[in-house]
This record gives sequence, C-alpha cells and structure tokens, in this order.
Amino acid sequence: MTTNAPPTMRTKQWKLRLDLFEEGDETKVHAVLDTGDNVLETRTTAHRNPHDPPVPEIGDEYAAARALIDLGQQLLRAGRSDSTANAPADAIAGTGRSRSSLPPTWPTGGAPI
Repeated sequence: MTTNAPPTMRTKQWKLRLDLFEEGDETKVHAVLDTGDNVLETRTTAHRNPHDPPVPEIGDEYAAARALIDLGQQLLRAGRSDSTANAPADAIAGTGRSRSSLPPTWPTGGAPI
C-alpha cells in the first residue's frame, strides 16, 4: 500500500549584516550573508559626485545596493556550481557529456549569470 504523505515543510533563517562606514564623500559597506550552510561576504564603496549635494543616505543606498548585487551574484554562482556538482550523470539532459564538460551556463541554458 502506497501512502501519499504531504511534503515536509522546511523553514530556514538567513542572516544578513550590512555595516556602513562613511568618511567624507566615500561610503563603504561590508556585507555578510550567513545561510547556515555557507557564509558569503563582500565589500563595496560609493563615492559622491562632487557636483551633487552632500546627502549621506544616497551614498548608503548606492554602496548597500552594490553589496547586495554582489551577494546575489555570489549566490547564483554557488547555486549553479552546487547544481552541477549534484546532478546525476544520467540527468544531464542526454548530452552525453560528463559534469566536468558542461558549459559555464549550465544549468541556466541561457546567457551566463
């Protein structure tokens, strides 16, 4: 007899820390993402255009956005790498290729991430 048990729900909490440092016309961000399985880290900088008024929160927004974009790109690369490393050899879409010979865009099948 086969039972159709409902899928188990899994909940995780990721921790993101953004430390912003301002000095003059420069804002720096140190960002750390702790997924519980991995820790990703980046450092970014934003410089105020000398023709713009000195509004510190604009530098904060640019530097933080750049840090978040970089963390996102790191997550996409990690996912692509993990997906490729964990794909069974017979599940590589009948390409006849091994995992090591997959193109750098695998598994997206499109433009590089």
